[in-house]
Amino acid sequence: MKTVIIGKDEALEKVLICMLAKGHLLIEDVPGVGKTTMVKALARSIGLTYSRIQFTTDLMPSDITGITIYNRKEEGFVLKKGPIFNQIILADEINRTSPKTQSSLLQAMEEGEVSIDEQTYKLKEPFMVLATQNPVDYQGTFALPEAQLDRFLMRISLGYPSAEAEKMIIQNYSKKKKYEEINTVISEEELLKMQEEVEAVFVDDGILQYIVGIVYASRNHTDINLGASPRASIDLCRSAKALAYVKGRDYVIPDDVKGVAADVLAHRLILSPEARIEGKKAQQVVRDILKKSYVPVVRPVEN
Repeated sequence: MKTVIIGKDEALEKVLICMLAKGHLLIEDVPGVGKTTMVKALARSIGLTYSRIQFTTDLMPSDITGITIYNRKEEGFVLKKGPIFNQIILADEINRTSPKTQSSLLQAMEEGEVSIDEQTYKLKEPFMVLATQNPVDYQGTFALPEAQLDRFLMRISLGYPSAEAEKMIIQNYSKKKKYEEINTVISEEELLKMQEEVEAVFVDDGILQYIVGIVYASRNHTDINLGASPRASIDLCRSAKALAYVKGRDYVIPDDVKGVAADVLAHRLILSPEARIEGKKAQQVVRDILKKSYVPVVRPVEN
């Protein structure tokens, strides 16, 4: 993936963490910084089935999930599956469609299932939604409902590349070095095994209390009107496990929690009007909470 996404190693690590934790990712940034290319590169690196859904104002929920149609030969209704029946889903510019259509992803993201005409269909694992959106101050966008934001494990931003990285991007583009050249480096079975290993990473009771304390503090912070949900606590733990796994450990330390807290919590928080007037950002508030939270001392577990 680094051959086509240059100078964004930290963002790529967050994508890996999100996938290992069986989560979904929201990528928020301005157009043209490589959001779509990154998702395509991920799908090719693993060899999973992939579909891209371009969200527009006239997109309907059935355009995503599918629809049952009458088959004259079989004299019955058959399901015409929508693009959601793939493993890597790129929900491109998700905030350019109505909340009703955005909400059609909720069941798939939370339960790995899709209900169509009173029938429930299981989606194949591993399953991951990577949604891109432009900042809300751009024209023609709709804010994502809080229920949907809560189902994204993380929200990240790629940002503009450095001058040196942008020079390399131009050189690679002129050489036609695109994501089609990416080889599959891991199989579906290997990924599922890694996800199981992430779930088995040890979390000390002190770390669990640390996570709960951070989330609880978000519900009582003066700059926050709506704090993080219990689902956020679970997701923060899952993400910390995945980061520990990426770092080569089978146990979580406080730095793992700190390393993912802003990405996991910030998009779930609703700041108070006073905080917004003062220009505060949710990421800054999360960092303030981390500074004030008691950090437990955790030692490796001896086998």
